[in-house]
Amino acid sequence: MSQMTQDVDTAVGVHFVVSIDDTNLGAFSSCEGMTCEVVMETREEGGNNAYVWQFPTRLKYGNIKLSRPLGANTAKVAQWVSSMAAGYERKTGVIEAKRADGSTVATWAVIDMVPVRWTGPSFNTDSPKVLTETLEIAHHGFTVKG
Repeated sequence: MSQMTQDVDTAVGVHFVVSIDDTNLGAFSSCEGMTCEVVMETREEGGNNAYVWQFPTRLKYGNIKLSRPLGANTAKVAQWVSSMAAGYERKTGVIEAKRADGSTVATWAVIDMVPVRWTGPSFNTDSPKVLTETLEIAHHGFTVKG
C-alpha cells in the first residue's frame, strides 16, 4: 500500500463506542454536535472608526447527540440517566470512532459528562421501523487522544 493511500482515511462504516468512567455504554451509529466555539466579546473604541476590538473570552461546547437502534446496552444508558434523580455526578467519558473491522479512527476524551436528554423509540404499527434511541450529553469540553 502506498504512503498516499495510508494517509487517506475516509472512515466508511464507522460506529462510535462510548464509555463513562470505565462503564461501556456500547456502540452508537451516529454522533453529532462535537462542536467548540470561541466566544468573542467586542469593544468599541471612541475615535476608532476602522474596526471594533474583538477579544476571545471562553470556549463554548455544544451538546453531543448519540443515536443507535435499541439493544442490550439500552439498559445501561437508562440506568445512567435515571441515576440523575438521586443527584448528579459529572463523569469522564471516552468516545471512540471505530471502523467495521474494530480498528480505531479517532478517540476523544470528554470532560464532565452529564446526560441531559434521552429519547426513546416511537411505537407505531402503521410504520414498521427500526426502534432507535438518542442520548444527549452536556460536557465541559473534549480533547483528542493520540
